[in-house]
Amino acid sequence: MGKITVTNPATGEQAGEYDRHTEGDVDAALEAAFEGFQTLWRAGFDNRAQRLMKAAEILDADKETLARLAVTEMGKPISQARAEIDKCASACRFYAEHGEGFLADEPLEAEEKGRCFIRRLPLGPVFAVMPWNFPFWQVFRFAAPNLMAGNPGILKHSSNTPGCALAIEDVLKRAGFEDGAWSSLLIGSDLSSKIIEDSRVRGVTLTGSEGAGAKVAEQAGKAILPSVMELGGSDPFIVLPSADLDEAAKIGVKARVQNNGQSCIAAKRFIVHEQVYEEYRDKFIEQMKALTVGDPMDEDTDVGPLVEVEAAEKLMGQVEETVKAGAKETLTPERGEGAWVKPGVLEAIPKGTPGYEDEMFGPVALFFSARDLNAAVGIANDHRYGLGASVWSRDAGEIEHAASTIEAGSTYVNQMVASDPRLPFGGVKKSGYGRELARDGIHAFTNAKTVAITGI
Repeated sequence: MGKITVTNPATGEQAGEYDRHTEGDVDAALEAAFEGFQTLWRAGFDNRAQRLMKAAEILDADKETLARLAVTEMGKPISQARAEIDKCASACRFYAEHGEGFLADEPLEAEEKGRCFIRRLPLGPVFAVMPWNFPFWQVFRFAAPNLMAGNPGILKHSSNTPGCALAIEDVLKRAGFEDGAWSSLLIGSDLSSKIIEDSRVRGVTLTGSEGAGAKVAEQAGKAILPSVMELGGSDPFIVLPSADLDEAAKIGVKARVQNNGQSCIAAKRFIVHEQVYEEYRDKFIEQMKALTVGDPMDEDTDVGPLVEVEAAEKLMGQVEETVKAGAKETLTPERGEGAWVKPGVLEAIPKGTPGYEDEMFGPVALFFSARDLNAAVGIANDHRYGLGASVWSRDAGEIEHAASTIEAGSTYVNQMVASDPRLPFGGVKKSGYGRELARDGIHAFTNAKTVAITGI
């Protein structure tokens, strides 16, 4: 069977040990989901909404325990972990309140065909592959809309956060969802492939790396399954002369180091108009130097460790390669023991380096100077990723131009990019396809059935 051992990234000490699920456990979960699909769907919207509301209540009541579990397994600051649990509860309430309306019949105009409409029906069990960086939120933003739609969920979580995976299953079961509505499986990629190939599965979603997404999307394509992929990001944060530079620096630092810099939608590339480049950079660095790096269980900590030693090694390797090619370490990212990396700033990033071409998953900001808005958008779009973008300006024309020309799944103006249950979320280019959250999220795994009625 084998074990999954969890290491606390802040201390390097073992934090837990879990039994892996077997192939037999996987088959049992698939059968339970397949058989439980009709029960979940036919329970009706009101019933499912009540259970989601109950899940929200449990999340509220257990917030401290769940938040501390996340900190122990992946190292985010405790205040951010609590906020993550709050967000999960908000998603449950949002879909409990709006899910039925999102799935209401949509009238169509085709007079000679009689009364026509689209009826959105659930597809059945959906397999979700989820990452460690937001171990509760990433899952609940999938779980809440799909359970409300009537789709059972089968979760393969990251091996870094098995305790969080089992805690999610516990919350949903205590909320009243029957066996088969949700299963959290502690498995590897070998069994994930078998799940995707299984005829009892009707959809696949993944949040994770570009490489993992490409592999899972290929497998889903071979199985002719609908899929949603939310992959990497190297989000631009564009600052123009009319911006409030103090606010842009304050929020820019927060956007870069949130979740210890390990967020797909963290601001990673700071593209600043040359007229305000030095002023903004200096304000940004002042804010970075004021951050508290330390014990993630401490209420005053801004930045904790990366998720594991290997992540710190990878990040520092990217920094070293970029600097060796000519980039300037304006604020040197310092490697500590274990998984610790102190925040830093790089400037003058050469093309062809990890700092220009790849995603840096940690608290290192990358600075670029642009002669004007068109040049800034050009730098922003000169990347294979297109997840989110933040633009800072008080000029209506600049805002309109940026919103229309930046290649990203979302553009936030004078604020940091953030996922929200009310707003569609996803990317373009190598950042993936499909949308989560809002109306789009509950529609993702439904059958948009056309119904045309005449003769009555």
